[in-house]
Amino acid sequence: MKIVLTTLNAKYIHTALSLRLLKAYTEADYNVEIREYTIKDPSLNIVTDLYDKNADVIGFSCYIWNIEKTIEIVKMLKKVKPELNIVLGGPEVSFDIPYWMEKVPEVDFVVFNEGEETFKHLLDEIAGEQKYHLVFGTSYRKGKEIIVNPPRPNLKLNTIPTAYRFQEDKKDLNKRIVYFETSRGCPFSCSFCLSSVEVGVRYFDIERVKSDLLYLIDNGAKLIKFIDRTFNIRRNYALEIFQFLIDHHQGCVFQFEITADIMRPEVLEFLNTHAPPGVFRFEIGVQSTNDATNELVMRKQNFEKLSRTVRMIKEGGKIDQHLDLIAGLPEENYDSFKKTFNDVFEMRPEELQLGFLKMLRGTGLRSQAEQYGYVYMDNSPYEILKNDILSFSEIIRIKRVEDILEKYWNDHRMDHTIEYLIDTEFESPYDFFQEFGDFWDDQGWSKIGHQLEELFLRLEQFLKARETANLELIKGFMIYDFFLNHKHKPRKTWWNFTLTKEKQTKFLEFVAENNQLVSGDFHELELTVKDLFKHTMIEVIPFDLELYFNTKEVKQHPSLLITYFDPKELKSRPYLLKDLNKIVN
Repeated sequence: MKIVLTTLNAKYIHTALSLRLLKAYTEADYNVEIREYTIKDPSLNIVTDLYDKNADVIGFSCYIWNIEKTIEIVKMLKKVKPELNIVLGGPEVSFDIPYWMEKVPEVDFVVFNEGEETFKHLLDEIAGEQKYHLVFGTSYRKGKEIIVNPPRPNLKLNTIPTAYRFQEDKKDLNKRIVYFETSRGCPFSCSFCLSSVEVGVRYFDIERVKSDLLYLIDNGAKLIKFIDRTFNIRRNYALEIFQFLIDHHQGCVFQFEITADIMRPEVLEFLNTHAPPGVFRFEIGVQSTNDATNELVMRKQNFEKLSRTVRMIKEGGKIDQHLDLIAGLPEENYDSFKKTFNDVFEMRPEELQLGFLKMLRGTGLRSQAEQYGYVYMDNSPYEILKNDILSFSEIIRIKRVEDILEKYWNDHRMDHTIEYLIDTEFESPYDFFQEFGDFWDDQGWSKIGHQLEELFLRLEQFLKARETANLELIKGFMIYDFFLNHKHKPRKTWWNFTLTKEKQTKFLEFVAENNQLVSGDFHELELTVKDLFKHTMIEVIPFDLELYFNTKEVKQHPSLLITYFDPKELKSRPYLLKDLNKIVN
């Protein structure tokens, strides 16, 4: 009997740990092949490829991002191969099981909750006596009747063979994200999250975890994302893993979901002292800073302690942080969400993800939808459209904030410019993103694509339209950020240079002969006039940029920004020549 395990990932670089866990548990007795696709692959191409595998059983791993296309593929497959046994599993079909069996009659079985032992037992019955009523954790058809068996008890995790050492995965370890688990379950009960369904946390043996991690690192893995819902809940376990990765990382990057308000200061001090820069990334779910909202969704959170953790990590400068917010939680109206946004943005996370509440099947909040007046999408991703205190119009406005946040903050295209604007020109960070988002939408720009230089031009157009003060000064920050965003000397800019070609030549000749007057280690580059013409760009900035970075004081004093685009290290290096009078004279 041949089995194919498959799923549609959101992107090619993603990998499905679920498929590998199922294969690891069943391959000793069955011929199991993994096939991964993306949601952008044409459905007919996927059907054709799966059909050619000539499988007896195909199992699909289902999530909110792929369920609709998965159903389309399942229906086509069953038409061309009616005898095929089709099994669905995964979080999207583990709840409302009769609904799925009725909606997709082409599906023969649904495996729900933890699937390794259940799927293996199901295969045994398909190949054997077909006593499906014995397969706990499975739904099946008995004639026209849909049977949902009782759930299966959770596995002892260490009975699952390793899912990280398949030979066929080795060649792509350096190109794709490896998803890794050290535990299952969550200690919290947030009513909007599926992780709250399983009570308690179970752990894999730590020596086994270390061995698998070392195998992945030694075989070229570049990014490992831990899917543990709260990696730091067991402090000593987390510290031991942190230390192990510090000792053996070989340049691999590791991302963890942590609960920030339970992070002990001594753990933070340890990481700030010992963690190599850029090797760890932390994802922190804040969701809301409204205490009443958090209480309603059964979310325990001490924002003061969370803020302390985020600030200590940021001060350490070793670990990038990704903070999450959810718009649309109970009792969080537009003004309350604005406050939440500003509370969190004040900490200046490297990335701030603004998401929208999804009424996931199986969550407590979905069962309470009527209580809060939730209206949401019928199909995945079940995102809310409005509730009693947040209108659809307000949600659309918040989506504009999300769009500008992604383009201008999370992509770090002009950090210095945005910092200045938020500090001096807008009442709050949220006001900047909202005003710009509304303007962006009014101009119809959301319907077209944008190159990097166009993003700078769009911001300038917005600032001009609102008659922002100090526009020339702001433009100086934008020019500085523009150059920083390039590894190579840009071919075009979004502004017209203030210096004529003759002046540029004069300035560059002066710089080559007087490189000791330029800031920093510029003189050590020993660049000739030819080098400067080939690998630098210059522009006059209307204020003392160096003074601003040191003191936040803006002093009107023109200086020459000299940006060297290093052809060996492929990065830009900005330098300043403050005394332009010497060049002019």
